[in-house]
Amino acid sequence: MKSFAEMNISDKVLAVLRRYGIHETTPVQEEAIPVVRKGTDVIVQAPTGTGKTLAFLLPLMERMKSHVDETQVLIVTPTRELTLQIAKVARSLADAFELRTLALYGGQDIERQKDKLRRHPQMIIGTPGRLLDHLRRKTLRIAQANRIVLDEADEMLKRGFLEDVEVLLQALAPDKQLLLFSATMPERVRALARRYMKEAREIKIEAENVTLDAIKQTVVDTTEEAKLDRLSALINETQPYLMMVFCMTRQRVHQVTMALAKRGYLVDELHGELTQVQRTLVLKRFRNAELQILVTTDIAARGLDIEGVTHVVNYDIPRTTEDYIHRIGRTGRAGHTGEAITFVNARQYDQLRRIESGIKSRIEKIRSARSREKAKAREKIREKALKERAEAKKKAAKPLSKYANRKGADHKGRNPRSRRNPGGGAHTKKRGERMKKR
Repeated sequence: MKSFAEMNISDKVLAVLRRYGIHETTPVQEEAIPVVRKGTDVIVQAPTGTGKTLAFLLPLMERMKSHVDETQVLIVTPTRELTLQIAKVARSLADAFELRTLALYGGQDIERQKDKLRRHPQMIIGTPGRLLDHLRRKTLRIAQANRIVLDEADEMLKRGFLEDVEVLLQALAPDKQLLLFSATMPERVRALARRYMKEAREIKIEAENVTLDAIKQTVVDTTEEAKLDRLSALINETQPYLMMVFCMTRQRVHQVTMALAKRGYLVDELHGELTQVQRTLVLKRFRNAELQILVTTDIAARGLDIEGVTHVVNYDIPRTTEDYIHRIGRTGRAGHTGEAITFVNARQYDQLRRIESGIKSRIEKIRSARSREKAKAREKIREKALKERAEAKKKAAKPLSKYANRKGADHKGRNPRSRRNPGGGAHTKKRGERMKKR
């Protein structure tokens, strides 16, 4: 990997990166930064945790004009969490470039956002719904903005935001540069790229570079009834610094959170039914390690970068490989190692095989005590059956002739004088010698 110093980054920016312990580029940064600098449209397909944020923020900020009081760059994300994550990184770099940034998302007071927009931020990061709301109120002016980033485009498709994104694209300057980042590339996302991009450069980073090297992955064979006890045992055994537990539904998140709290663990929940203030408070407590365990839906699977997450548990197995990659990508970040544990019951092994096929690797399996006992019992039955079969075969075997079992017989039941075996035995050889003497 190249160092950022080799990428012709200014000394001010290098100092900021060093402050956060960032020295070398990731593969996506090494490939994307030079292309974005040229003003080329780019399609980047890369999984979570690859350093995509810096891959577009650094080259875009280099090309922005700090003396122009207009919105020049628009970054669109599917969730508030991802918006806040990108905004945090953008703020840390903005002083070095003398730029103003602003995050716009739902759940905030819209009047306060209007006041901030009057200060003419040059880079805006936001969710499609809130950006469109300000555009319709004419409080957001992006007619001069000529660079736009669509981050996690596949997730925007899932959430039904592509139509809103198209409205935003049409409101931008006609000579815009479009950067599209996505973990997967569904056909509708490709169709959007074809409509709005010109001679786009494609960059693809393989998933295994991220997920398999830095994260130890295991599967725990269990049952629905035993999951909570198995999770408690896992927490006690591993003593995680910070652990994220992923569930499929909000109801399940609440149930698991309450059950763990009753057992005395420092735990809280995160899901879409919480207000933005509640979500921000929970994440703040988790980042500060005031909580040890965060139970959450897939809302936290993308765009949430929390230092110190040592363990991720898939309490409910994810539906797709992409969801699996995004979930476990919350650990093993920025050169650190992590551990991902997935609970699987007997009916979910087909789903597990699809995930293994997607990541091109088999995941190590840890059986429960009950499952191990069943496996031992099956092995004993198998060994007994093999033994009985061997004994039955031995009893059924017949000798070659009535002489075959005679003690000390060398001929093994074969007749050496037979025409089918001329000269084949000791008797035949002696007879030949006698004939020669005559």
